[in-house]
Amino acid sequence: MPEVRLEEVQRFMEDCLRGAGAPVAEAKAHAELLLHADVTGHYSHGLNRLELYINDIKSGATDPNAKPVILKESAATAWVDGGNALGATVGNFCMDVAIRKAKESGVGWVSAKGCNHFGMAGWWALKAERQGLIGMAFTNSSPIMVPTRSKERACGTNPVAMFAPAADGDSLGVDMASTTAAMGKIEVQIHKGESIPHGWALGPDGKTTSDAQLAFNTGHLLPLGGFEQTSGYKGFCLSAMIEVFCSGLSGANATHNIRGWALDSKEGPPNLGQCFAVINPECFAPGFAERVADCLRTYRNLQPVDPSLPVLAPGDKERINAEKTKSRGTIVYAQRQVDVSNAVAATVGVRPLQVVA
Repeated sequence: MPEVRLEEVQRFMEDCLRGAGAPVAEAKAHAELLLHADVTGHYSHGLNRLELYINDIKSGATDPNAKPVILKESAATAWVDGGNALGATVGNFCMDVAIRKAKESGVGWVSAKGCNHFGMAGWWALKAERQGLIGMAFTNSSPIMVPTRSKERACGTNPVAMFAPAADGDSLGVDMASTTAAMGKIEVQIHKGESIPHGWALGPDGKTTSDAQLAFNTGHLLPLGGFEQTSGYKGFCLSAMIEVFCSGLSGANATHNIRGWALDSKEGPPNLGQCFAVINPECFAPGFAERVADCLRTYRNLQPVDPSLPVLAPGDKERINAEKTKSRGTIVYAQRQVDVSNAVAATVGVRPLQVVA
């Protein structure tokens, strides 16, 4: 499969976003968000998503020149209107507000309406962790989850992310969808020409399918945990909880009222709801970072079932992937992903991705 240098991926995505109408700063920030996903091994939320962002700008669903505004605030909270800006524009604004409030008041909680897709939720939580704070991020999405006992979709992939600092520069990181897998992971399998595991999604007959294209076309993802017998209701409940934080607090559309996110979408802004929360550990018991580090050491030192597969702490897999990717200096993509991306570039007059020979 073709390899592309990290700086070339960043250049390409920036150029495409600018070609579609995004200002320089907004294009750079959004490209950094997408690059982080690919560097950490979450290809579903990186270059794979660029075409959808470009389409949203072209269709008017996203206003790349918009700036978020605070509608109401207290010492520890803020209600924000994202103005249908790019996801990175709203995410940076809201997390900066939450971080400032946490430093001043111990906690910062920001809920926003008028949002678009904001990429990996973990990117926003990580922004707070880098300043010694606990960061959390949540978003709702288009209806794509089939709730327990239902044959219709009504909930979203609604992810939850949390990053906490630990001693010696370590951290504990959680970033996961409330579905068994995000739709983007199914898209990646389509690009690779590979099947998906049973238990990710349902086909039109209401039964699990391993056909990636059929799963994509049907758009019925199972909640985290799968069916009722394997505690799938936990993923359903998690998605509903995040819905309260996102649309409930912000006044954004609830997931079941959000239009689908597709390349042929012409239905306007989705009005997603998002939530960004930050906690300052210094306002609580001393020794926080050391206690988190102790947890991390305990997890990593557990005896593995398979000696060749050591136990990983939450966030380790992404960290290891990032280290390998940065050491190599390139990202490996499926050929179809490169082809699709270059076709998008042609529509906005941008130089194609330069693949390493």
